[in-house]
Amino acid sequence: MPDTQNTPLSRALQLASRVDAIEPFRVMEMVKQAAAMRRAGIDVISMSVGEPDFTAPDMVAEAAVEAIRGGATQYTESLGLPALREAISGHYQRFYGLDIDPRRIVVTAGASAGLLLACAALVAEGDEVLMPDPCYPCNRHFVSAFGGKPVLLYSSAAERYQLTAAHLAEHWNNRSRGVLVASPSNPTGTSMTVPQARELLGAVRARGGFAIVDEIYQGLSYDGKPVSALALDDSVITVNSFSKYFNMTGWRLGWLVVPDALVPVFEKLAQNLFICAPTIAQHAALACFGDDALAIFEARRLEFQRRRDFLVPALRELGFGVPVMPDGAFYVYADITALPHRHANDSTAFAKAVLEEAHVAIVPGDDFGFAAPARHVRFSYATQYERIEEAVQRLARLLGK
Repeated sequence: MPDTQNTPLSRALQLASRVDAIEPFRVMEMVKQAAAMRRAGIDVISMSVGEPDFTAPDMVAEAAVEAIRGGATQYTESLGLPALREAISGHYQRFYGLDIDPRRIVVTAGASAGLLLACAALVAEGDEVLMPDPCYPCNRHFVSAFGGKPVLLYSSAAERYQLTAAHLAEHWNNRSRGVLVASPSNPTGTSMTVPQARELLGAVRARGGFAIVDEIYQGLSYDGKPVSALALDDSVITVNSFSKYFNMTGWRLGWLVVPDALVPVFEKLAQNLFICAPTIAQHAALACFGDDALAIFEARRLEFQRRRDFLVPALRELGFGVPVMPDGAFYVYADITALPHRHANDSTAFAKAVLEEAHVAIVPGDDFGFAAPARHVRFSYATQYERIEEAVQRLARLLGK
Protein backbone atom coordinates (compact mmCIF):
# COMPACT_ATOMS: atom_id res chain seq x y z
CA MET A 1 0.00 0.00 0.00
CA PRO A 2 1.36 3.47 -0.84
CA ASP A 3 2.83 5.43 2.06
CA THR A 4 0.36 8.32 2.04
CA GLN A 5 2.06 9.94 5.02
CA ASN A 6 5.40 10.35 3.27
CA THR A 7 4.63 12.26 0.07
CA PRO A 8 5.73 15.88 -0.44
CA LEU A 9 2.16 17.09 0.01
CA SER A 10 1.48 15.03 3.12
CA ARG A 11 4.69 16.28 4.73
CA ALA A 12 3.41 19.84 4.23
CA LEU A 13 -0.22 19.03 5.07
CA GLN A 14 -0.94 16.55 7.86
CA LEU A 15 -3.38 13.98 6.46
CA ALA A 16 -6.14 12.52 8.58
CA SER A 17 -5.28 9.11 10.00
CA ARG A 18 -8.34 7.60 8.32
CA VAL A 19 -6.55 7.87 4.96
CA ASP A 20 -4.14 5.10 5.90
CA ALA A 21 -7.01 2.90 7.07
CA ILE A 22 -8.42 2.93 3.55
CA GLU A 23 -6.58 0.64 1.15
CA PRO A 24 -6.37 1.09 -2.62
CA PHE A 25 -9.15 -0.53 -4.66
CA ARG A 26 -6.96 -3.07 -6.44
CA VAL A 27 -9.55 -4.05 -9.04
CA MET A 28 -9.13 -0.60 -10.54
CA GLU A 29 -5.40 -1.22 -10.95
CA MET A 30 -6.23 -4.34 -12.96
CA VAL A 31 -8.66 -2.28 -15.04
CA LYS A 32 -5.96 0.30 -15.77
CA GLN A 33 -3.49 -2.38 -16.86
CA ALA A 34 -6.07 -4.00 -19.13
CA ALA A 35 -6.91 -0.61 -20.66
CA ALA A 36 -3.24 0.04 -21.38
CA MET A 37 -3.00 -3.32 -23.16
CA ARG A 38 -6.05 -2.48 -25.27
CA ARG A 39 -4.50 0.84 -26.27
CA ALA A 40 -1.50 -1.17 -27.43
CA GLY A 41 -3.79 -3.17 -29.71
CA ILE A 42 -4.20 -6.30 -27.56
CA ASP A 43 -7.63 -7.93 -27.46
CA VAL A 44 -8.37 -8.17 -23.71
CA ILE A 45 -11.59 -9.79 -22.49
CA SER A 46 -12.85 -7.99 -19.40
CA MET A 47 -14.15 -10.19 -16.60
CA SER A 48 -13.03 -7.85 -13.87
CA VAL A 49 -15.31 -4.85 -13.39
CA GLY A 50 -18.66 -5.22 -11.65
CA GLU A 51 -20.54 -3.19 -14.23
CA PRO A 52 -23.30 -4.41 -16.56
CA ASP A 53 -22.33 -4.39 -20.21
CA PHE A 54 -25.90 -3.21 -20.84
CA THR A 55 -26.68 0.50 -20.60
CA ALA A 56 -29.88 2.38 -19.81
CA PRO A 57 -32.72 1.60 -22.24
CA ASP A 58 -33.80 4.22 -24.76
CA MET A 59 -36.84 5.36 -22.76
CA VAL A 60 -34.59 6.15 -19.78
CA ALA A 61 -32.14 8.11 -21.91
CA GLU A 62 -35.02 9.96 -23.55
CA ALA A 63 -36.46 10.88 -20.16
CA ALA A 64 -33.09 12.41 -19.25
CA VAL A 65 -33.04 14.44 -22.46
CA GLU A 66 -36.57 15.65 -21.81
CA ALA A 67 -35.59 16.72 -18.31
CA ILE A 68 -32.67 18.73 -19.67
CA ARG A 69 -34.74 20.35 -22.41
CA GLY A 70 -37.50 21.12 -19.96
CA GLY A 71 -35.14 22.78 -17.52
CA ALA A 72 -35.66 20.18 -14.80
CA THR A 73 -32.04 20.46 -13.71
CA GLN A 74 -32.17 22.29 -10.39
CA TYR A 75 -31.92 20.84 -6.90
CA THR A 76 -34.60 18.43 -5.76
CA GLU A 77 -35.63 17.79 -2.17
CA SER A 78 -32.77 16.16 -0.27
CA LEU A 79 -34.78 12.97 0.17
CA GLY A 80 -35.41 12.81 -3.59
CA LEU A 81 -38.16 13.60 -6.06
CA PRO A 82 -41.51 12.70 -4.46
CA ALA A 83 -42.56 11.01 -7.70
CA LEU A 84 -39.45 8.81 -7.68
CA ARG A 85 -39.92 7.85 -4.05
CA GLU A 86 -43.50 6.89 -4.91
CA ALA A 87 -42.29 4.85 -7.89
CA ILE A 88 -39.73 2.98 -5.77
CA SER A 89 -42.44 2.27 -3.20
CA GLY A 90 -44.62 0.87 -5.97
CA HIS A 91 -41.72 -1.30 -7.12
CA TYR A 92 -41.50 -2.92 -3.65
CA GLN A 93 -45.23 -3.60 -3.77
CA ARG A 94 -45.14 -5.04 -7.28
CA PHE A 95 -42.06 -7.25 -6.94
CA TYR A 96 -41.90 -8.09 -3.24
CA GLY A 97 -45.45 -7.57 -1.99
CA LEU A 98 -44.15 -5.04 0.54
CA ASP A 99 -46.00 -1.90 1.58
CA ILE A 100 -43.13 0.59 2.04
CA ASP A 101 -44.19 4.14 2.86
CA PRO A 102 -42.52 6.47 0.32
CA ARG A 103 -41.61 8.70 3.28
CA ARG A 104 -39.08 6.03 4.35
CA ILE A 105 -37.26 6.07 1.00
CA VAL A 106 -34.15 8.25 0.74
CA VAL A 107 -32.84 8.77 -2.79
CA THR A 108 -29.04 9.00 -2.80
CA ALA A 109 -26.13 9.70 -5.15
CA GLY A 110 -25.54 6.01 -5.76
CA ALA A 111 -25.54 3.18 -3.26
CA SER A 112 -22.14 4.40 -2.07
CA ALA A 113 -23.68 7.66 -0.85
CA GLY A 114 -26.40 5.64 0.82
CA LEU A 115 -23.85 3.55 2.70
CA LEU A 116 -21.95 6.70 3.69
CA LEU A 117 -25.16 8.24 5.05
CA ALA A 118 -25.96 5.08 6.99
CA CYS A 119 -22.49 4.97 8.52
CA ALA A 120 -22.59 8.70 9.29
CA ALA A 121 -25.85 8.18 11.14
CA LEU A 122 -24.98 5.01 13.04
CA VAL A 123 -21.22 4.54 13.44
CA ALA A 124 -19.43 6.43 16.22
CA GLU A 125 -15.70 6.58 16.96
CA GLY A 126 -14.47 3.15 18.03
CA ASP A 127 -17.69 1.29 17.21
CA GLU A 128 -17.20 -2.19 15.80
CA VAL A 129 -19.25 -3.24 12.80
CA LEU A 130 -19.31 -6.93 11.94
CA MET A 131 -19.28 -8.10 8.32
CA PRO A 132 -18.45 -11.30 6.45
CA ASP A 133 -15.08 -12.12 4.99
CA PRO A 134 -15.02 -12.05 1.97
CA CYS A 135 -17.00 -8.89 1.22
CA TYR A 136 -17.01 -5.78 -0.96
CA PRO A 137 -13.93 -3.78 0.13
CA CYS A 138 -15.53 -0.34 0.14
CA ASN A 139 -18.01 -1.45 2.80
CA ARG A 140 -15.30 -1.72 5.41
CA HIS A 141 -13.80 1.58 4.28
CA PHE A 142 -17.15 3.35 4.74
CA VAL A 143 -17.06 2.22 8.38
CA SER A 144 -13.44 3.32 8.80
CA ALA A 145 -14.19 6.75 7.31
CA PHE A 146 -16.43 7.53 10.29
CA GLY A 147 -14.03 6.26 12.92
CA GLY A 148 -15.53 2.82 13.26
CA LYS A 149 -13.71 -0.49 13.22
CA PRO A 150 -14.80 -3.02 10.60
CA VAL A 151 -14.54 -6.55 11.97
CA LEU A 152 -14.37 -9.10 9.17
CA LEU A 153 -15.34 -12.62 10.19
CA TYR A 154 -14.41 -15.63 8.09
CA SER A 155 -17.52 -16.93 6.35
CA SER A 156 -17.24 -20.28 4.65
CA ALA A 157 -18.84 -21.70 1.54
CA ALA A 158 -21.03 -23.82 3.85
CA GLU A 159 -22.38 -20.51 5.22
CA ARG A 160 -22.79 -19.22 1.66
CA TYR A 161 -19.98 -16.77 2.47
CA GLN A 162 -22.47 -14.87 4.63
CA LEU A 163 -22.49 -13.60 8.20
CA THR A 164 -24.59 -15.77 10.54
CA ALA A 165 -26.17 -15.61 13.96
CA ALA A 166 -23.41 -17.97 15.12
CA HIS A 167 -20.81 -15.34 14.20
CA LEU A 168 -22.59 -12.85 16.47
CA ALA A 169 -22.83 -15.33 19.31
CA GLU A 170 -19.06 -15.80 19.18
CA HIS A 171 -17.80 -12.29 18.39
CA TRP A 172 -20.29 -9.70 19.65
CA ASN A 173 -18.87 -7.64 22.53
CA ASN A 174 -19.48 -4.33 24.30
CA ARG A 175 -17.89 -2.41 21.41
CA SER A 176 -20.06 -4.09 18.77
CA ARG A 177 -22.61 -1.72 17.27
CA GLY A 178 -24.10 -3.53 14.29
CA VAL A 179 -23.63 -5.51 11.10
CA LEU A 180 -23.18 -4.61 7.44
CA VAL A 181 -24.02 -7.42 5.03
CA ALA A 182 -24.89 -7.80 1.35
CA SER A 183 -27.33 -10.24 -0.24
CA PRO A 184 -26.50 -11.13 -2.99
CA SER A 185 -22.88 -10.44 -2.23
CA ASN A 186 -19.90 -9.10 -4.09
CA PRO A 187 -17.55 -10.99 -4.67
CA THR A 188 -19.35 -14.31 -4.19
CA GLY A 189 -22.73 -13.77 -5.86
CA THR A 190 -24.37 -15.64 -2.99
CA SER A 191 -27.43 -14.61 -0.98
CA MET A 192 -28.49 -15.37 2.55
CA THR A 193 -31.25 -17.94 2.77
CA VAL A 194 -34.44 -16.69 4.39
CA PRO A 195 -33.86 -18.69 7.61
CA GLN A 196 -30.24 -17.49 7.69
CA ALA A 197 -31.28 -13.84 7.29
CA ARG A 198 -34.10 -14.14 9.82
CA GLU A 199 -31.77 -15.64 12.44
CA LEU A 200 -29.07 -13.04 11.82
CA LEU A 201 -31.44 -10.08 12.01
CA GLY A 202 -33.06 -11.52 15.12
CA ALA A 203 -29.64 -11.89 16.76
CA VAL A 204 -28.77 -8.27 15.92
CA ARG A 205 -32.09 -6.99 17.24
CA ALA A 206 -31.71 -9.01 20.47
CA ARG A 207 -28.42 -7.22 21.09
CA GLY A 208 -29.79 -3.76 20.36
CA GLY A 209 -27.64 -3.34 17.28
CA PHE A 210 -28.27 -2.00 13.80
CA ALA A 211 -28.36 -3.96 10.54
CA ILE A 212 -27.45 -2.41 7.20
CA VAL A 213 -28.31 -4.76 4.34
CA ASP A 214 -26.92 -4.03 0.90
CA GLU A 215 -29.46 -5.30 -1.64
CA ILE A 216 -28.11 -3.65 -4.78
CA TYR A 217 -27.92 -6.96 -6.64
CA GLN A 218 -31.23 -8.34 -5.48
CA GLY A 219 -32.92 -7.61 -8.80
CA LEU A 220 -30.33 -9.93 -10.37
CA SER A 221 -31.41 -13.11 -8.58
CA TYR A 222 -31.70 -16.36 -10.50
CA ASP A 223 -32.83 -19.26 -8.33
CA GLY A 224 -36.23 -18.35 -6.98
CA LYS A 225 -37.91 -15.12 -5.99
CA PRO A 226 -35.70 -12.97 -3.72
CA VAL A 227 -36.89 -11.87 -0.28
CA SER A 228 -35.91 -8.42 0.96
CA ALA A 229 -34.67 -8.05 4.52
CA LEU A 230 -37.50 -5.52 4.91
CA ALA A 231 -39.92 -8.45 4.84
CA LEU A 232 -38.16 -10.00 7.83
CA ASP A 233 -37.38 -7.01 10.05
CA ASP A 234 -38.84 -3.53 9.67
CA SER A 235 -36.00 -1.98 11.67
CA VAL A 236 -33.25 -2.75 9.14
CA ILE A 237 -31.74 -0.19 6.79
CA THR A 238 -31.55 -1.47 3.23
CA VAL A 239 -29.42 -0.05 0.44
CA ASN A 240 -30.32 -0.32 -3.22
CA SER A 241 -29.23 1.14 -6.52
CA PHE A 242 -30.15 1.90 -10.11
CA SER A 243 -26.66 0.75 -11.17
CA LYS A 244 -26.96 -3.01 -11.46
CA TYR A 245 -30.47 -4.30 -12.29
CA PHE A 246 -31.40 -1.00 -13.97
CA ASN A 247 -28.02 -0.72 -15.81
CA MET A 248 -27.37 2.91 -14.79
CA THR A 249 -23.90 2.78 -13.19
CA GLY A 250 -22.62 6.20 -14.27
CA TRP A 251 -25.87 7.96 -13.45
CA ARG A 252 -24.97 7.71 -9.74
CA LEU A 253 -28.38 7.01 -8.29
CA GLY A 254 -29.43 4.78 -5.44
CA TRP A 255 -31.75 4.70 -2.46
CA LEU A 256 -32.15 3.68 1.15
CA VAL A 257 -35.16 2.42 3.05
CA VAL A 258 -34.86 3.54 6.66
CA PRO A 259 -37.08 3.21 9.74
CA ASP A 260 -39.62 6.02 9.90
CA ALA A 261 -38.12 7.50 13.07
CA LEU A 262 -34.76 7.96 11.32
CA VAL A 263 -36.07 9.84 8.27
CA PRO A 264 -35.35 13.30 9.77
CA VAL A 265 -31.82 12.19 10.68
CA PHE A 266 -31.06 11.02 7.14
CA GLU A 267 -32.67 14.10 5.65
CA LYS A 268 -30.45 16.37 7.76
CA LEU A 269 -27.34 14.43 6.79
CA ALA A 270 -28.26 14.38 3.11
CA GLN A 271 -28.90 18.13 3.12
CA ASN A 272 -25.44 18.77 4.49
CA LEU A 273 -23.38 16.09 2.77
CA PHE A 274 -24.62 16.18 -0.84
CA ILE A 275 -27.78 18.37 -1.00
CA CYS A 276 -29.54 15.93 -3.31
CA ALA A 277 -28.95 13.10 -5.76
CA PRO A 278 -28.38 14.10 -9.42
CA THR A 279 -31.61 15.69 -10.62
CA ILE A 280 -31.42 14.57 -14.25
CA ALA A 281 -30.74 10.98 -13.19
CA GLN A 282 -33.78 11.09 -10.89
CA HIS A 283 -36.09 12.21 -13.70
CA ALA A 284 -34.61 9.56 -16.00
CA ALA A 285 -35.08 6.83 -13.39
CA LEU A 286 -38.83 7.40 -13.37
CA ALA A 287 -38.88 5.74 -16.79
CA CYS A 288 -37.39 2.54 -15.30
CA PHE A 289 -40.70 1.48 -13.82
CA GLY A 290 -42.83 1.35 -16.96
CA ASP A 291 -43.87 -2.04 -18.35
CA ASP A 292 -41.69 -1.74 -21.47
CA ALA A 293 -38.58 -0.88 -19.48
CA LEU A 294 -39.21 -3.63 -16.94
CA ALA A 295 -39.56 -6.15 -19.77
CA ILE A 296 -36.09 -5.12 -21.00
CA PHE A 297 -34.58 -5.45 -17.53
CA GLU A 298 -36.13 -8.88 -17.11
CA ALA A 299 -34.72 -10.07 -20.45
CA ARG A 300 -31.29 -8.82 -19.40
CA ARG A 301 -31.57 -10.61 -16.05
CA LEU A 302 -32.24 -13.85 -17.89
CA GLU A 303 -29.21 -13.19 -20.09
CA PHE A 304 -27.03 -12.83 -17.00
CA GLN A 305 -28.44 -16.13 -15.76
CA ARG A 306 -27.58 -17.77 -19.10
CA ARG A 307 -24.00 -16.57 -18.75
CA ARG A 308 -23.76 -17.88 -15.19
CA ASP A 309 -25.16 -21.25 -16.21
CA PHE A 310 -22.41 -21.58 -18.82
CA LEU A 311 -19.51 -20.10 -16.86
CA VAL A 312 -19.73 -21.93 -13.54
CA PRO A 313 -19.67 -25.47 -15.00
CA ALA A 314 -16.95 -24.40 -17.44
CA LEU A 315 -14.74 -23.10 -14.63
CA ARG A 316 -15.32 -26.24 -12.59
CA GLU A 317 -14.33 -28.33 -15.59
CA LEU A 318 -11.06 -26.40 -15.82
CA GLY A 319 -10.29 -27.14 -12.17
CA PHE A 320 -11.46 -23.96 -10.44
CA GLY A 321 -13.18 -24.58 -7.13
CA VAL A 322 -16.70 -23.15 -7.00
CA PRO A 323 -18.21 -24.95 -4.00
CA VAL A 324 -21.47 -23.02 -3.92
CA MET A 325 -23.48 -21.90 -6.94
CA PRO A 326 -23.77 -18.09 -7.04
CA ASP A 327 -27.47 -17.29 -7.09
CA GLY A 328 -27.29 -13.56 -7.87
CA ALA A 329 -25.25 -10.58 -9.06
CA PHE A 330 -22.77 -11.40 -11.86
CA TYR A 331 -19.76 -12.83 -10.02
CA VAL A 332 -18.07 -16.17 -9.48
CA TYR A 333 -15.62 -16.45 -6.56
CA ALA A 334 -13.31 -19.29 -7.47
CA ASP A 335 -10.57 -21.21 -5.65
CA ILE A 336 -7.42 -21.62 -7.77
CA THR A 337 -5.37 -23.94 -5.57
CA ALA A 338 -6.15 -27.14 -7.52
CA LEU A 339 -5.15 -25.64 -10.86
CA PRO A 340 -2.12 -26.91 -12.79
CA HIS A 341 -0.41 -23.53 -12.77
CA ARG A 342 2.78 -22.17 -11.21
CA HIS A 343 0.84 -19.42 -9.41
CA ALA A 344 -1.96 -21.61 -8.02
CA ASN A 345 -1.22 -20.33 -4.49
CA ASP A 346 -0.90 -16.65 -5.36
CA SER A 347 -4.07 -15.09 -6.77
CA THR A 348 -2.37 -11.77 -7.56
CA ALA A 349 0.37 -13.43 -9.60
CA PHE A 350 -2.19 -15.76 -11.18
CA ALA A 351 -4.48 -12.89 -12.22
CA LYS A 352 -1.48 -11.07 -13.68
CA ALA A 353 -0.47 -14.17 -15.65
CA VAL A 354 -4.03 -14.62 -16.92
CA LEU A 355 -4.05 -11.02 -18.11
CA GLU A 356 -0.60 -11.01 -19.69
CA GLU A 357 -0.65 -14.52 -21.19
CA ALA A 358 -4.34 -15.24 -21.86
CA HIS A 359 -5.46 -11.61 -22.21
CA VAL A 360 -8.38 -12.11 -19.83
CA ALA A 361 -8.85 -9.61 -17.01
CA ILE A 362 -9.99 -11.09 -13.68
CA VAL A 363 -9.57 -9.90 -10.09
CA PRO A 364 -7.40 -11.44 -7.34
CA GLY A 365 -8.90 -12.03 -3.92
CA ASP A 366 -6.83 -9.37 -2.16
CA ASP A 367 -9.54 -6.71 -2.35
CA PHE A 368 -12.19 -8.74 -0.62
CA GLY A 369 -10.85 -9.52 2.82
CA PHE A 370 -8.31 -11.52 4.76
CA ALA A 371 -9.67 -15.06 4.62
CA ALA A 372 -7.35 -16.84 2.17
CA PRO A 373 -7.40 -14.14 -0.54
CA ALA A 374 -4.38 -15.75 -2.20
CA ARG A 375 -6.53 -18.79 -2.93
CA HIS A 376 -9.31 -16.97 -4.75
CA VAL A 377 -10.07 -14.92 -7.84
CA ARG A 378 -13.28 -13.22 -8.89
CA PHE A 379 -14.80 -13.51 -12.35
CA SER A 380 -17.42 -11.03 -13.51
CA TYR A 381 -19.76 -12.33 -16.21
CA ALA A 382 -21.03 -8.84 -17.03
CA THR A 383 -19.75 -9.21 -20.58
CA GLN A 384 -21.10 -10.76 -23.76
CA TYR A 385 -21.79 -14.49 -23.78
CA GLU A 386 -19.55 -15.05 -26.80
CA ARG A 387 -16.69 -13.22 -25.10
CA ILE A 388 -17.13 -15.41 -22.03
CA GLU A 389 -16.91 -18.50 -24.24
CA GLU A 390 -13.69 -17.15 -25.77
CA ALA A 391 -12.31 -16.36 -22.30
CA VAL A 392 -12.89 -19.97 -21.20
CA GLN A 393 -11.06 -21.22 -24.28
CA ARG A 394 -8.12 -18.93 -23.51
CA LEU A 395 -8.02 -20.14 -19.91
CA ALA A 396 -8.10 -23.73 -21.10
CA ARG A 397 -5.07 -23.11 -23.30
CA LEU A 398 -3.25 -21.36 -20.46
CA LEU A 399 -3.91 -24.31 -18.14
CA GLY A 400 -3.04 -26.91 -20.77
CA LYS A 401 -6.53 -28.33 -20.85
